[in-house]
Amino acid sequence: MLKKASMFVFALPLFGCTTVPTSTRDSRLDDYTPKITAADFLYNPMETPIAQVYQTELAQPEISGATLIEDGLSAFVIRAAFARMATKTIDLQTYIYSNDFSSKVLVGELKNAADRGVKVRILLDDYGTNSDIVDVMLLNQHPNIEVKVFNTVRNRAKLLYYPQFLMDFNRLNSRMHNKLFIVDNIALITGGRNVGSNYFYPETASNFSDTDVLFLGDMTKYATDSFNDYWNYHLAIPASVFPKAKTKRAMKKVDDNIAAIQRKTKSSIKAYNTIINMAQHEYRSKNMDFSWGYGKFLADPPQKVEMTMREKEAYQGDIIKALYRLWEDTQDNVYMSAAYFVPGRGGLEHMLREEKDGVHLTIVTNSLASTNAPTVYAKWEKYRKKLIKSGADVYEFMLSAENLRGKEHDRERKQSSFSVLHSKTIVFDDDISWIGSFNLDPRSAYYNTENVAIFESRDFASKLRDMIIKDTQTSWRVTLENDQTRWTGMRPGDTTPRVYKRSPDTSIFRRAFKVITKIVPEKFV
Repeated sequence: MLKKASMFVFALPLFGCTTVPTSTRDSRLDDYTPKITAADFLYNPMETPIAQVYQTELAQPEISGATLIEDGLSAFVIRAAFARMATKTIDLQTYIYSNDFSSKVLVGELKNAADRGVKVRILLDDYGTNSDIVDVMLLNQHPNIEVKVFNTVRNRAKLLYYPQFLMDFNRLNSRMHNKLFIVDNIALITGGRNVGSNYFYPETASNFSDTDVLFLGDMTKYATDSFNDYWNYHLAIPASVFPKAKTKRAMKKVDDNIAAIQRKTKSSIKAYNTIINMAQHEYRSKNMDFSWGYGKFLADPPQKVEMTMREKEAYQGDIIKALYRLWEDTQDNVYMSAAYFVPGRGGLEHMLREEKDGVHLTIVTNSLASTNAPTVYAKWEKYRKKLIKSGADVYEFMLSAENLRGKEHDRERKQSSFSVLHSKTIVFDDDISWIGSFNLDPRSAYYNTENVAIFESRDFASKLRDMIIKDTQTSWRVTLENDQTRWTGMRPGDTTPRVYKRSPDTSIFRRAFKVITKIVPEKFV
């Protein structure tokens, strides 16, 4: 079977389909000339209008400000507002770009900034981009915008896209999962959100409940350094070599779509602009709720993608080392919101030891009903019982009432409309916060590249901790009764708690599928 698959992949070039380079060392890029260079960053970020608002606070050495972005609409509005306030540069790094309405509007904001002379760099992971002619790729035709695609698949034909993974599995199985939005090298947004309506707009069919942070100051320059590492790495391929991304007709269609949106939704555009203007005013009036402290930005090196399988499975980068060090230094408690939680044997032993030593763990993760990755949930189950027995408080994210159907307690999940926990946040001893793209699972630890921000501020940590505690109030408390798992919680409108003996809001088919997925090796979830 493998031999036949290999022959098929070797025969791909015979189909005559379009191919793109997988490395900038390819001779097809010998004549490539970057539009945005280091010279475009030879400015003082402290002299930008964004920095001037908090000039006094930012004058302190190594200081950073941080404010939580809890909901999707705020996450979008703040991105748009800061894009409008940009005067020098904008850098966007993302795993997923969904070419939907919210993404198109954000692309419009980036294009408007570029029209004003702002230099815009956009770095996309190839696996997270559905097409070579999505709007964000076409923006590369703008003189002030440069787009690159990280870790490309050579053959662009849809029919042949996935078979190529068989021949280059080690590289293509590892993805750039980093998420950064950097403005004028002074403002940084990072967290769990990709670019798409289901990360920004709560009424989408599949809505992600996520958390971002807006940082100002010292943290940003280290995030920019990380962005540069990826941007200049040989796996970052310029969009200019993607034939479809160079079509003038497609670019004209993007402009026409933006104009059509403006014509058809004049009243909505007016309301939208009012909201963006209000956000800018809130910032300029110093009404945003910033906490001040000291932080560290960490990211995996882009070289992680090309490590051998053995090297990846033995890999302990700065992120993992920092996580263990923070946990070892913790004295009292850890609060965690982890969308995909598979700690592994080593992680579990560490947590059990810390719990035994008096460090209490509270964790919120997805339920079987809410997760978009039942394979991950199947692996989480084998750790859950041991954590509960150790004394940890365990919660699983509850579907909202409007996402349920039926009248009995035995309700099933609507597959077309659900909410997924997507946060990756931790608070240590009510003092140090951890937030970023890093999931506590094997994929983040060993295969994908990730980034996290570690921020020391008791004021900020208390806000993030309170947000996690708030999530526990709308989650199922998972406990043991005679060694059997029980889910307890109250839906909106309930006057007494409900208790379930099986995963709430799930059908027998979903539970059966979860059981089947247990055969997938943990390292591949």
